[in-house]
Amino acid sequence: MEAGTHHRVPSAKEDGYRSYSYLREGEDYEAFDLDDEVGRVPPYHIPADDPQRSRARRLVEESVVVSLHDHPVVFPRDMSQVRAYNRAGRQRTGFAGLARSGMTAVIDNLMDGMGCVTSASGWKWADVVHDIGMRLCDLAHQDYVMVGRSTADIMQAHDSGRLALVLGLEAATPIENEVDRIDVLYGLGVRQMGIAYSEANGLGSGLRERRDGGLTSFGRRAVRRMNQLGMAIDISHSGDRTCLDVIEASSAPVLITHAGARAVWPTPRMKPDEVLVACAEGGGIIGLEAAPHTTLSAEHPRHCLDSVMDHFRYCVDLVGIEHVGFGPDTLFGDHVGLHEAFASTLGIEDVHGGVSFEKVGHVAGLESPAENFLNIVTWLVVNGYSDDEIRAVIGGNAMRVLRQVWWS
Repeated sequence: MEAGTHHRVPSAKEDGYRSYSYLREGEDYEAFDLDDEVGRVPPYHIPADDPQRSRARRLVEESVVVSLHDHPVVFPRDMSQVRAYNRAGRQRTGFAGLARSGMTAVIDNLMDGMGCVTSASGWKWADVVHDIGMRLCDLAHQDYVMVGRSTADIMQAHDSGRLALVLGLEAATPIENEVDRIDVLYGLGVRQMGIAYSEANGLGSGLRERRDGGLTSFGRRAVRRMNQLGMAIDISHSGDRTCLDVIEASSAPVLITHAGARAVWPTPRMKPDEVLVACAEGGGIIGLEAAPHTTLSAEHPRHCLDSVMDHFRYCVDLVGIEHVGFGPDTLFGDHVGLHEAFASTLGIEDVHGGVSFEKVGHVAGLESPAENFLNIVTWLVVNGYSDDEIRAVIGGNAMRVLRQVWWS
C-alpha cells in the first residue's frame, strides 16, 4: 500500500475522475496545462526506521485526519497563467492527490482573494458565489469527495473511505455590509469564515494594517450571526486587537486555522502569545501553517517541516496539546510562484514585517496536501509522541472544537 492511502472501504477515489470531465476540455471550457498532484518535488526524507514508518502509516490510515486549512486545487504548471486560470472560474479539485493524502476532511478555502472572475482585486461577492457553485457542480459528478457540513459528515467520510470537503472563506470581505449574506453562504454549504484578510474590511482589521481598530460594531453583529448559524470563525489573518475582540465577542470557540507563534518567528503573520492563549482559553484550536516563508524559526530558518514543528512544540508548551492542530495551507502547484503572482493583491510582503529570510522554492516536507500528514505523523512518531497525542493533533482536537461550533 502506498504511503498515505486509506485501507478502509474501497471507494470512488480509484475511478480516475478529473474535474469537469463530464464536459469537453478545450471546447466547453478553457484548457490549461496543470501541475502534478503527486511527485512535483523530490520526496522528503525523515530519518525513521521501518517500525516507525509502519506506525505512522497505520495512524494516518486509521485516524480521523482533519486539515483546518488548505487549498486542495490544481494550479497551472506555468504560474504566469494563474490569473487567466482563475478568471475562467473553474479551479480544478485535486482528486488524485487527495486520494493519497490520508485526510478524512479538509477545510477548502476556495479562491478567496485570488478570485478574479469579474475583478482583478478579488473578494467580490459574485466571484465567491460563482466559485462555490462551480465547485459544488463538479463535486456532484463524482463519489469520492463529499461536501462536509457537519462532524457527522466527516465521520461518514471516515467510515466509507471517502473525503469530506468543507467549504470555507478566509475573510468575510465579500459580505460587505450585508449580515444576511452570512446566511446565504451557510445555505451554500460554507461552514468556516475568517473575519478579515490582510486588509481591513467592515468587520475589523487585517494583519497588514499599521493601526488595528479592532472589531467594528458590524463585526460584532457578524460574529453573533455566525454563532447563531453554527459557522466556525477564523482569525488567522486578522490583526491582534481584532483577534482578541473576536474571541471576547464570540459565544463559541474561535479558530486560528493557519498561523504560528510570533515568539518563534517575529512577523505580523504569526500570532503573539496573548492571542494564542486567549484562543485556547476560549476553547479554540491553533492550526499550524506551512505556506512558503511563514512559519520559519531561528533554529530552522530555511522553511521546512522542522521549522513548522518548532512552532508546534512552542504552541503545545504554551497552551497544551489539546488546543493544537494543523492547517498547512498548501495546494497542488508552485505555491511560491502563486505568491509572486498575487503579492500585491494579498499583501504578501507586508506580512513579513521587514524580517529577512532565505527564500526557498518549496517547503520541504509540507509542499502538497498529498504528502503533508504522513510526513507530520512520521515526525511526531520519531519525536516520541504517543498514539493518543498524535490522533488528537491530526484530527481529534479539530473534531472536538467543530462539534461545539457546528452543534453536530
